Amino acid sequence: MTSDRHGHVMSATGAEALPHYEQALDDLLFFRPQVLDTAQSVLAAAPHSVMGQALVAYLGVLGTEEKDAAAARENFGRFRCGLDTQRLTPRERMHVAAATAWLDGDLHRAGDALGDLTVDFPRDALALFAGHQHDFLTGNAQRLRDRVGGALDAWDEDDPHHGPLLGMYAFGLEESGHYEHAEETGLAALAQHPDDVWGIHGVVHTYEMRGRFTDGIRFLDARTDHWASGSLLTVHNWWHYALYTLETGDTARVLEIYDSALHHERSADVAMELLDAAALLWRLYLAEHQHGARWGRLADAWERRHDGPHYAFNDVHAVMAYVGADRVAQAQRLVEDRERWVAARPSGSNHAMTAEIGVPVCRALIAYGQRDYGLAADLLLPVRHRLHTFGGSHAQRDAIQRTLVEASLRAGRTDLARTLLSERIQLRPVCPYNWTAKARLEDMLGDPVRAEAARERAAAQAALS
Repeated sequence: MTSDRHGHVMSATGAEALPHYEQALDDLLFFRPQVLDTAQSVLAAAPHSVMGQALVAYLGVLGTEEKDAAAARENFGRFRCGLDTQRLTPRERMHVAAATAWLDGDLHRAGDALGDLTVDFPRDALALFAGHQHDFLTGNAQRLRDRVGGALDAWDEDDPHHGPLLGMYAFGLEESGHYEHAEETGLAALAQHPDDVWGIHGVVHTYEMRGRFTDGIRFLDARTDHWASGSLLTVHNWWHYALYTLETGDTARVLEIYDSALHHERSADVAMELLDAAALLWRLYLAEHQHGARWGRLADAWERRHDGPHYAFNDVHAVMAYVGADRVAQAQRLVEDRERWVAARPSGSNHAMTAEIGVPVCRALIAYGQRDYGLAADLLLPVRHRLHTFGGSHAQRDAIQRTLVEASLRAGRTDLARTLLSERIQLRPVCPYNWTAKARLEDMLGDPVRAEAARERAAAQAALS
């Protein structure tokens, strides 16, 4: 019977299919676009390969694309018809259970199943990767860290996939607040594989969270050949580059990056890329930069997708695009559709994500766009400490946190604004945005000395970049 290179038995996977599976797994870990083709090559050689089927099933859900998930659910369902699970290995049965739960929309049951799997089989790279991405999509920072950390002891450092695991671990460490350790771990991953775009991504997050914008730009500039094109993470890493540039105040360069890398006529308009585009433009919107034509094109792209209630995090970014494009009625229709869906009490994890976080945040964005800043603040305030439960990273969710800051300032709620800015400054003292907002608050409070001191600090930090 065929086994992978870590000794895991693979049912119904012959010698012809095994190299395709190993290549597909390698492509997955390094975010290569050809992973879809290499995964299908496994099934072309061995249609009943359990691990090949599981891999293709996971690919159907990892991109948060509703149509891809529906197709994967149908295909995996056909595969399971007549499948005698008792003839499978315990590891394969666990993968079937995890993939089935995820395809059925029960993300949390899928995450638990993948967690059990990696306890029993810590060298299962597919389970680790799928579980890691699952933890990111559900905003579970502790498990994002510990799922990989708990398996690393079973891996030899000379294993070709040890490096990508370090890259995953770096991101989990960063999301858990261990910034220095995360940076060291990410750099160790890149020492093994300089083209590990997820490892690059992990290090980039550590610089973002510590306000090391100069270091971040230099880090990315020095590695352009390894991340700036040709990967499934290219757009997202360009988004990080744009965030650094935004803090320096170079709006022209930010828009250049947006137009050339984030959204343009050749963009694939997949959800993961569209939300990066929306999140960047929304930050500019909060700063009162008007970019109507860009918003219009982005809103058109979201509208063409005809998304149903699949992943609340995506819905929020679609609403950003509609509000930015001054298509409030369209944003309202999306929210009303989600509210009807929530009222029907469907099964699946996205129900709670939408009801508890997605709808209130979307309503707040609409209120902000209509200049009802008090309502926007009222809607965001109760959920601000629970935003992680609908997915994303700290850096991604900061667009929503900044919306709360801006809403409180514009509503004249100075006590709330003072509290929010104090929290932000204590956590991230190096952040020009925080100090610029602080200066505006002090102006409102009638303290020009403190306002000028905050402006000077913002300018000094931006100049360092």
